[in-house]
Amino acid sequence: MKLQRATDDSSLFAVPGEQVSNGERRVLEEESFQSMISLERKRSERSRKAFVLMLLDTGSSAASAKNGKVLRDIASALLSCTREIDVTGWYKERSVLGVILTELPVAEKHSTIYTMLSRVTSTLKESLTFEQFNQITISFYLFPDDWDDDRLQGPSNRTLYPDLTKRDEAHRSFRVIKRIMDIIGSLAALILLSPVFLVIATAIKTTSKGPAFFRQRRIGQNGEPFIFLKFRSMFVGNDASIHRLYVKELIAGHAEKQASGGNGEGVYKLTKDPRVTRVGAFLRKTSLDELPQFINVLKGEMSLVGPRPPLPYEVESYDIWHRRRLLEAKPGITGLWQVNGRSRVTFDDMVRLDLQYARTCSLWTDLRILLRTPGAVILGAGAH
Repeated sequence: MKLQRATDDSSLFAVPGEQVSNGERRVLEEESFQSMISLERKRSERSRKAFVLMLLDTGSSAASAKNGKVLRDIASALLSCTREIDVTGWYKERSVLGVILTELPVAEKHSTIYTMLSRVTSTLKESLTFEQFNQITISFYLFPDDWDDDRLQGPSNRTLYPDLTKRDEAHRSFRVIKRIMDIIGSLAALILLSPVFLVIATAIKTTSKGPAFFRQRRIGQNGEPFIFLKFRSMFVGNDASIHRLYVKELIAGHAEKQASGGNGEGVYKLTKDPRVTRVGAFLRKTSLDELPQFINVLKGEMSLVGPRPPLPYEVESYDIWHRRRLLEAKPGITGLWQVNGRSRVTFDDMVRLDLQYARTCSLWTDLRILLRTPGAVILGAGAH
């Protein structure tokens, strides 16, 4: 048997005419089992209890695929050595068996892995021959999965997200068309708005010291970092601690609305930021500082429509479920949040809008958002 540590950190299974079960527990088929992984992720986000996905690759050779008895013995062994609340099924039909070890206290997650490994290997040795046992590879995947703390990069593989992988495969043609729209739209914008770029760059350079463009590290889809472009709206060499503190309070739900434009509504954003220049204040109010992001879209780092890309220190403060906005869609220049209140809504509501977009995205949805964006910019709702 080979052990692979993948991370440290409703039908019955039938083998030609037979079913594998243990009392009321059954081995789920691939679609049902992968749906349970998605459901368990959502449950874990709310309960804050971890779960472990254990996968047993049975060796998908032609000989083993035909050996129904071996597969049945492995499935029966898993049912007998796991708890009643654990879920067993095919992660990959007739090839990779999986067990979802649920409701684990976070402090005990690693000890549970080693205990389960010992129990499973002992049971399998009793049920299989030495040769059959050596063909099995066992791997463990922990949720909440550990993101790279140094680079704030997301999970290196999507084993825990089979639903997202299937969705991406099903929407392949949409993603191709969306990318074509991004290329055409960003190129057209960069060409048509080139005189505006020149005017803005000149205004920035003549009113404050420093470059016209502001380059900032942001976190994109799947936690991939990239260099985000904006027109510079702040003085050079400013201290980001004031914004870092406000963002932390905003994500935690403790931030207070700031006065905006005298309309009494207020926004969840720093409105009296001493770091912002006079030209920068105008650029932010009119969203003209966002124009260089068409370059990010052209490079494929962003899309015309999608969630806003966060700063690294924002991601550090994310709750577990907030991370889904980085996994389910590519970041964009505009999106549901921008046309539905922008900074007037709470952070949690912004994430819900991002997830709603990811679940319902289509070419028609993108076109509707793009058509609503100019109106939102002109009205300046939530902008500051």
